[in-house]
Amino acid sequence: MKILPHQDHYIIYLQADSYNLDEIVITGTTRATLIRENPIAITPISAKQIERTAESNIIDVLVKNVPGLKAVKTGPNISKPFIHGLGYNRVLTLYDGIRQEGQQYGDEHGIEIDDYNIERAEVIKGPASLLYGSDAIAGVISLFPYIPKSNDGKLHGKYTSEYQTNNNLIGNGLRLDYSDEKWLFALNGSYRMAKNYRNPIDGRVYLTNYNVTNLSALAGYKTKKGYTHLNFTLYDNHQAIPDGSRDSISRKFTKQVLDDDDDILNRPIVSDKELNSYKIPVLAQHIQHYRAYLHSFYEVGNGDIDILLGGQQNIRREYSHPDEPNQAGMYMRLNTLNYSFRYNAPKFSNIETSIGINGMLQNNLNKDADEFPIPDYDLFDGGMYLYAKWKKDKWSVSGGIRYDLRHTKWDDFYVGENDKQSNSNDPNAELQFENFKKTYHGISGSMGATYQANRNISLKANIGRAYRAPNVTEIGSNGLDPGAHIIYLGDRTFNPEFSLQEDLGINLKFKDVSGEVSVFNNNIQNFIYMTALADAQGNPILDAQGNRTYQYEQSKAQLYGGEFWLGVHPRNWKGFRWDNSMSVVYGFNRKSGLKGKGTQGEYLPLIPPMMLNSSLSHRFEPQSKWLTSITPKFEIEYAATQNRYLGLNGTETETPSYTLFNLGFTAEINYFKDKNIQFVFQVNNLFNKAYQSHLNRLKYFEYYEQSPNGRYGIYDMGRNFVVKMIVPF
Repeated sequence: MKILPHQDHYIIYLQADSYNLDEIVITGTTRATLIRENPIAITPISAKQIERTAESNIIDVLVKNVPGLKAVKTGPNISKPFIHGLGYNRVLTLYDGIRQEGQQYGDEHGIEIDDYNIERAEVIKGPASLLYGSDAIAGVISLFPYIPKSNDGKLHGKYTSEYQTNNNLIGNGLRLDYSDEKWLFALNGSYRMAKNYRNPIDGRVYLTNYNVTNLSALAGYKTKKGYTHLNFTLYDNHQAIPDGSRDSISRKFTKQVLDDDDDILNRPIVSDKELNSYKIPVLAQHIQHYRAYLHSFYEVGNGDIDILLGGQQNIRREYSHPDEPNQAGMYMRLNTLNYSFRYNAPKFSNIETSIGINGMLQNNLNKDADEFPIPDYDLFDGGMYLYAKWKKDKWSVSGGIRYDLRHTKWDDFYVGENDKQSNSNDPNAELQFENFKKTYHGISGSMGATYQANRNISLKANIGRAYRAPNVTEIGSNGLDPGAHIIYLGDRTFNPEFSLQEDLGINLKFKDVSGEVSVFNNNIQNFIYMTALADAQGNPILDAQGNRTYQYEQSKAQLYGGEFWLGVHPRNWKGFRWDNSMSVVYGFNRKSGLKGKGTQGEYLPLIPPMMLNSSLSHRFEPQSKWLTSITPKFEIEYAATQNRYLGLNGTETETPSYTLFNLGFTAEINYFKDKNIQFVFQVNNLFNKAYQSHLNRLKYFEYYEQSPNGRYGIYDMGRNFVVKMIVPF
């Protein structure tokens, strides 16, 4: 612009331009950090992404938005996260910073949180033991509930309602919140209920209906220096327990009506009325999870402290006796006290340092039941770490070291003739769990660097050592878990797992296109896994109800693979997006003698196949006072054939490839000032494809060697229309 000496004012015209800003993450480091500066792969999921993704639970929502994240499923309401082929106790789930403890080793239950109260999430892909200790060997799922942010001193809220046609799911959630300069409050409640889901092969799948109630309350005090939050949550879930039993000719589902005299081959067929019902049958589980925690963050001089203290109780009852509907087959109460303290020291010479301690105290108690898969136990877990980050010019280097200790113990556990817990004074009692006491130690750490080559390209590299102590079911289990339909056999001689993982990545962020490529290699010492047991003839070992027996084993393992993501968002085509992603994982058992054995022992179990996803969307903003925007979307999901599986003794089978098509749109309607009602409509599995995911446990719920239609096991959900409405006020 030319400056004229006689002119004292100018009109400057700015040209609008769009550019993707760097997201800020909190979970993966001790301070708020730009993603491009963090050597660890972290994917943030925003509130808009969560609201506009139509799935059955929050874990499935994250799976749709994060390449490399998968889930092991046992029906629509049960999804356990898997990262890079590892899950259960190897993926740590956090709720507002507090680790979720609900016996997460199990297959038959999901994550005990309110799906409607998660505002955003972050997924760490890779070893995160440095900050979180044991159980973060594969990564972290960090879920953040809604925290009021406005300081206007007015009451606000949000109402969410949805309906899904496949299993007739009805969901409603209500949030009320208030915030002024010093105080904030929030109250949330939700209720979801669903019938048995459907697919084109099985029709309605018996024993997959459920209802879930959630309540939570938050009170907080804030100053210019920080805040203190007190939070309470209640989760109550009634859910049927599928077993897959059916008539051998018609393939219709059958139900267990007797206990001791049960004959799985001669059970009565389930009526259409029972299949098409919200009523939870006798064979069901009742899960309750209570949580209370205090979270404080305050600036201290030029540094800050972060303190978290919480308690949670998980109550799990599984009813497996038709003759005695009020007698739980399994009844466990798990109490956990969580603690965490972190001090972020003042920045000095481009170096940020943090020190912290965190861990938990835990007690598990078997109550009035007659199945005891694990003993009563006490556990103490603690760790301390030092973390540092150096940043200068285009370089950012971060890393640290950590020491962990976990002490696990239990006393002799006796079971009497009536299958009830007894003691050593009972002459007819059997010792099911011999007393145990052991302390596990682990040193973990990581070192990584990022290099900002220019405004558009950043390079990342990280190497991390992670540690995981064996969980109680791996070292102590010796009995039937009625909900999982598995007899578990542990091994008390197991040592902790240690992994060494290398990660490389490149991030691209241009005005018209964005992308990311990352690869990893993970070598694990003392890897723990399950295999099915068979008799001398190679047949699975089953009990009278058809429950299989699995043995935990330990060996060396290697997993490697990567993810690719490419997003096209042209400046000159405002609102258009084309996102593409690919993920692949290979898992090998490196135990001596298994090389070249292929499916008979060389491949690890529960490794997802190669996945390809592509979505097209276009946000239109019409010149209308009431219609703010409308965004149609089209998705394709492709899963390749998984022929690298653990087939030893029928542990797993090959899974054919499949392609799914999804279609939907989101509309925003302005109804008051800046308030927009969101309508989300989506059709998942548009063409009603009959398929089985390799990580679907129901695939293996089969009791016959021959099938009249050539189909075995239970199939995934068929076509599903979803309508969701979100009304802020």
